[in-house]
Amino acid sequence: MTVSPFDHPLLSGLLGDEEAAKHFSVEADIGAMLDFERAVTEAEAEHGAIPSDAAAAIVRALAAFRPDTAKLRAGVAMDGVVVPELVRQVKAAVGAPHDAYVHFGATSQDVIDTSLVLRLRQVVDHIGLLLGENVVRLAGLELEFGNRELMAMTRMQPAIPITVRDRIVSWRAPLERHQERLKELSGRLLVLQFGGAAGTLEKLGDKAATVRAALAAKLGLGDAPQWHSQRDALAELAGWLSLVTGSLGKFGQDVALMAQAGSDIRLSGGGGSSAMPHKQNPVKAEALVALARFNAVQLSGMHNALVHEQERSGAAWTLEWLLLPQMVVATAAALRLAAELAAQIESLGR
Repeated sequence: MTVSPFDHPLLSGLLGDEEAAKHFSVEADIGAMLDFERAVTEAEAEHGAIPSDAAAAIVRALAAFRPDTAKLRAGVAMDGVVVPELVRQVKAAVGAPHDAYVHFGATSQDVIDTSLVLRLRQVVDHIGLLLGENVVRLAGLELEFGNRELMAMTRMQPAIPITVRDRIVSWRAPLERHQERLKELSGRLLVLQFGGAAGTLEKLGDKAATVRAALAAKLGLGDAPQWHSQRDALAELAGWLSLVTGSLGKFGQDVALMAQAGSDIRLSGGGGSSAMPHKQNPVKAEALVALARFNAVQLSGMHNALVHEQERSGAAWTLEWLLLPQMVVATAAALRLAAELAAQIESLGR
């Protein structure tokens, strides 16, 4: 039994997405944090901010480093973040005198936020592919059934005849707009966080901007001034996730209503009932509606997490950790379910 349905051993079969979820595992998170530590060490050495022999020793130690996760867990309970204990372990692995240059000029938030962005980059690629698959599947349905007739329903009442194409466009067009939004958003989202203790990179002096640019290049991220108390890009991502699941929820709701009417759609592979064997429940369509409503609720929390006190907030930051991973996995799951649902449509219209 788990707290979250997204990694529940049973419920995740419907509501989960393994590919998206793996990027929020402890292995992925720590791996990305160590990528940051390795890259910042190399960038600082290349620009004379730390000695090259110290950098070589740190990079060698990181290549063989395996964290003690039990100590990391205890460290989080005490420090509120994993990085202080992780850095202690890395310094112990490096040893004197070079351990003084581990994590030089960086702060915990640099490591944690950059780890998140590195992992979101992979998640965005995955979600983008799923989104494209849905557009293609809906275009295929339009090509096959688009000229057939449907009765338009306005305010849940019969209106006038329309074509199947008219309804499919209302499912497909928003997804195409979401593709464009994702391209625009990615440039603001996939950027390095590197600001040091209070965002000024004070330990790097006049080398700060050069080192930051080199670090961004090594990690394949955009170079940007520190944003540790400016969370608008993450809130924008959350809004985009909710838009996607909302559009898919509309698709699911329409399919469920059409299946209820019975004459406008034919689906294969519906869900069974333990009490009524004759039923085929539109399970995937219902799940799309539920996931849309879930993300819409979480979005208000992500907007609350925009409120950081001064240069850093522990409370708002922690709230983000509670919400964003579930929104990401919910969106990936919804896209997977929607593509599967579209593939189950055997007939549309008359």
